[in-house]
Amino acid sequence: MDFEHGYAHNGSLRMYYEVHGQPRPDRAPLVLIHGGGSTIESNFRELIPLLIGTRQVIAVEEEGHGHTAPIDRPLTAENSAADVAAVLRQLDVPQADVLGFSAGGHTALALAMEHPAVVRKLIIASSMAARDGMVEGFWDGLQNATSADMPEVYREADLKLNPDPQHLEKLFVLDSQRMLTFPGWSDEQLGSITASTLVLLGDRDVIKPEHGVQMVRAIPGSRLMIVPGNHGDYLGEQAASDGDLRTMRATLPFLLHHLDEA
Repeated sequence: MDFEHGYAHNGSLRMYYEVHGQPRPDRAPLVLIHGGGSTIESNFRELIPLLIGTRQVIAVEEEGHGHTAPIDRPLTAENSAADVAAVLRQLDVPQADVLGFSAGGHTALALAMEHPAVVRKLIIASSMAARDGMVEGFWDGLQNATSADMPEVYREADLKLNPDPQHLEKLFVLDSQRMLTFPGWSDEQLGSITASTLVLLGDRDVIKPEHGVQMVRAIPGSRLMIVPGNHGDYLGEQAASDGDLRTMRATLPFLLHHLDEA
C-alpha cells in the first residue's frame, strides 16, 4: 500500500502514524487504533484497502508498538489519547471518526472523554469499560502470562521492525501492565461521551455480551452490534482471522453505515 507516514510529538513520545488515501470534503478521516501487542499492519492490513475508497484513513501505533518507541512512562489509555490528539493537531485535522480495537478501544474512549471536540463518530470494537466485562478466567490468565504466550503473528510483526528481542519483552510488559492496572470507567464518566458511538463485539469474544449492553446503556445514544465472530476477525485482525476475511467483509457495511449516517 502507498501511504504517507510520520511522527507526532507529545512530550518525549514520538507517535508513528500513517495516512492512507486522500482527504474527502464530505467525510471526516477515520483514525484506526490497534490492539495490544499489535501493529498497524497486523491489525488493519486487510481493512485499510477497503476503507480508502470512501474516506481517508489515519492509522497510529501506540507507545512501544511497531515504529513508536517506548519511553519512561506508563502505557495508559489517557497517555495514548493525548498522543493521538497530537497526531491530529500535526495533521491539522480538527475532527475525526475513531475506531479503536481491544486495548485501542480504551484509547478511543479516553480520547472521546478527554478531547471530545476532536471525535465525531466512535467505534469501540472488542473493548470493555470495566474489569468485570471480561470473560471468566481472563484476568488470571493474563496475570500468569509471559511474552512466550503472545500470538506468533505479533512476535513476528514486532521482530520484523525491532530485531532486538528485548523490545518484544518491553512490549509485553507495557501491554500486560496496562491491562492489569486498568481501573475502568464509571457509568457517569461514560455518560459524558458526546460522539455518536457504536459498541461492536464478537459473539465469541473475550468481552461478555452483557457488558456491551451495559456500555450502550451508559453512553448516550449509542448502539450495540454483536457479530458472529471472535476477538477481531471481523476487522481482519491477523491473529484472529487467520486469513479468513469473510466475517470482515460481512461486517464492514454496518461500520460504514454508522460512520456515514447523519
